[in-house]
Amino acid sequence: MDDFAKMLDRLQAQCVKREYCRSDIFRKALTALEGDKDAAERLVESLVEDRFVDDSRYAAAFAREKARLSGWGPVKISFALTAKGISKAVVSEALKEVDPDEADSRMVSVLEAKYRALKGDPQEKFKLIKFGLTRGYEYEKIAPVVDEILKKNS
Repeated sequence: MDDFAKMLDRLQAQCVKREYCRSDIFRKALTALEGDKDAAERLVESLVEDRFVDDSRYAAAFAREKARLSGWGPVKISFALTAKGISKAVVSEALKEVDPDEADSRMVSVLEAKYRALKGDPQEKFKLIKFGLTRGYEYEKIAPVVDEILKKNS
C-alpha cells in the first residue's frame, strides 16, 4: 500500500470518529505528507467525495457544541467558523441549529455566574457587558440582561 492510500485510510478512520472541516483535514494531510500540497488536496477531495468530510455537517455540530457546552454566542461561533474557511451561507445555516431560547438562557446563566465572581467590583456592569461580548453575544441582548442582574442583586 502506498503512502497516499495509507494516509487516506488513516484520515477516513479519524473522520469516522468525529467531524472535521476541509481546512482541518487539509492541515492534517499536509503535515503528514510533509508539505505535498497536491497530494493533500487530492486526499481532501477524496474524503469530501466519499462524504467523510462535509463542511455543513461540521459547522452544524460545531455550532451546537459551542452554544451548549461552551456558552458561546452566535457572533463568536460565526467568527470561529469563518476563520476555518467555511462559507457565510453554511455558517448561517449552522447557526439555525442553535435554539435561540436555549442560547438566551445560557447567556443569562453565564452572565449570572460571572456576576457572582465580580460582586462588589466598581466596574461590574462594564465587565459583565465586556464578558458577554467576548462570549459572542450581541450588545442588544446583553445590556437588558446585565441591567436586570444588577437590579435584582442590588
